[in-house]
Amino acid sequence: MAAAARRGRAGDPRAGFRRDAGEPGPAVPQGLIRAARKNGQLNLAGRDLSEVPANVWRINLDIPEEAHQNLSFGATDRWWEQTDLTKLILASNKLQCLSEDVRLLPALTVLDVHDNQLTSIPSAIGFLENLQKLNVSHNKLKNIPEELTQLRHLKSLLLQHNELSHLPDGFGQLISLEELDLSNNQLATIPSSFASLTSLVWLNLAHNQLKNLPAEISAMKSLKQLDCTKNQLETIPSELATMASLEQLYLRKNKLQYLPEFPSCKLLKELHVGENQIEVLSAEHLKHLNSLCVLELRDNKLKSLPDEITLLQGLERLDLTNNDISSLPCALGNLPQLKLLALEGNPLRTIRRDMLQKGTQELLKYLRSKIQDDITSPNEGSPVTAMTLPSESRINIHAITALKVLEYSEKRAAVIPDEIFNAVGSNSVTTVNFSKNQLNEIPKRIVELKESVCDVNLGFNKLSSISLELCVLHKLTHLDIRNNFLTSLPEEMEALIRLQIINLCFNRFKIFPNVLYRIPTLETILLSNNQVGSIDPLQIRKMDKLGTLDLQNNDLLQVPPELGNCVNLRTLLLEGNPFRTPRGAILAKGTATVLEYLRSRIPT
Repeated sequence: MAAAARRGRAGDPRAGFRRDAGEPGPAVPQGLIRAARKNGQLNLAGRDLSEVPANVWRINLDIPEEAHQNLSFGATDRWWEQTDLTKLILASNKLQCLSEDVRLLPALTVLDVHDNQLTSIPSAIGFLENLQKLNVSHNKLKNIPEELTQLRHLKSLLLQHNELSHLPDGFGQLISLEELDLSNNQLATIPSSFASLTSLVWLNLAHNQLKNLPAEISAMKSLKQLDCTKNQLETIPSELATMASLEQLYLRKNKLQYLPEFPSCKLLKELHVGENQIEVLSAEHLKHLNSLCVLELRDNKLKSLPDEITLLQGLERLDLTNNDISSLPCALGNLPQLKLLALEGNPLRTIRRDMLQKGTQELLKYLRSKIQDDITSPNEGSPVTAMTLPSESRINIHAITALKVLEYSEKRAAVIPDEIFNAVGSNSVTTVNFSKNQLNEIPKRIVELKESVCDVNLGFNKLSSISLELCVLHKLTHLDIRNNFLTSLPEEMEALIRLQIINLCFNRFKIFPNVLYRIPTLETILLSNNQVGSIDPLQIRKMDKLGTLDLQNNDLLQVPPELGNCVNLRTLLLEGNPFRTPRGAILAKGTATVLEYLRSRIPT
């Protein structure tokens, strides 16, 4: 009978190619199934599947087909010693539903079905008691089964880009949950049971229809990042201010008319409240935010800033674009860490437009000089007499002694005169500004300032190389050498062990300077408008302090997906490069979305 069956198959020229009736889409190669039995992982992403083949669900139950055909097994072929399936990836297929047979894989710790056409999750999901990560994003889910709330070991739940309008009341039972993404759904309310999610670290509620947040949300004592961008929030519960672990809060694109106070948010580093209707920023809003690095208030209705802005001593970025501010407190110039001050679109009367266009550092120096003007009368100072050397009349002695600034900019000079350095004397200079001249090389006497100088601006010159004199400025934290003719940086720059910010925009780099990978203190790299063709994501990932990377308008033909693992990046700018992916629509959604997209493209 068996022989007859074999003869029957041998006579059919389509044997081996015909699919059984009802078999769902392309078959899964047996080689993948065999490998999955050995390593416990099965990746079926992007295989055009409209259903999951039954042998996938039964992978740990059925005797393998090869066991019937080969009765002599080597050590590597002992199917009875197979590993339980722990990781199943079904992403980017055409699945409209998942079988209840998912219960046959109780050892699963990771289930990824993102980017399908699922309208529901089977109730059998509750049987996957070992599940730690579930990704059901980018589907068409309208509800979540109550059984999902039984997954007590679940740490990551990704539900973004679905059609959810409500959540199960028992959501708070997911006590191990650390990451929850509910963005881009249709949620109008959040269950009060969220209060029980005390392990939650990262919560994304952006792009929903929330009109308020439950006060119970304040019970999430581990929460570090909360994103409520683009909802319909008119107020924020005062209880939010008691969330002591909160580090990043996004409230952009809502209907807020005022900011809450944050008496307990001592660790808050980033506050994003742009595109609201906020009219007043008071001292009460600011006095507790000792750790704040980023304050984004663009597109509101602010008319002024309080002098207490100087309480934010760690502030690095302040975005006030498109408000109604007519004047700035000069004390703003004394913020020691401020690297970016955005003021476009305000009716400023006290600051000329050309001053605004000179950039943040020049603007801050201008504000500091205005503080001095307030102290002394405008005409006070040493007059130029017959006994005054001509060069001394152009040296700002007050800036050297009081502000610790050595400035010789906008002189169109090919060299810096010796008397400029002589004027320093025994004073400690922390800031050097030789920008907007015609320097072909870095002044050798800059080494005389190595014990004190922290900030050097050599932008807008004609430098084609960096000399070793710069590499011995071991206290340097900020280096601006934009708008020069640089093509490389010397390896000796790795001696700049305190360097935090480097501006290399508008030069002629074709290769990302390798020495930057070896300066672990770097927090900001500005490299736009060059000709850089590639970057090394593995090296960038090691730069754990790097928060801003600007690579706009370069020659990047591709963006390595592994760059998505650089989760410390808060600002990644890639516009104006010739790569095809990520598309412009992805880039426009901001750094978090770009990084998430890149991670989804990493081969597994």
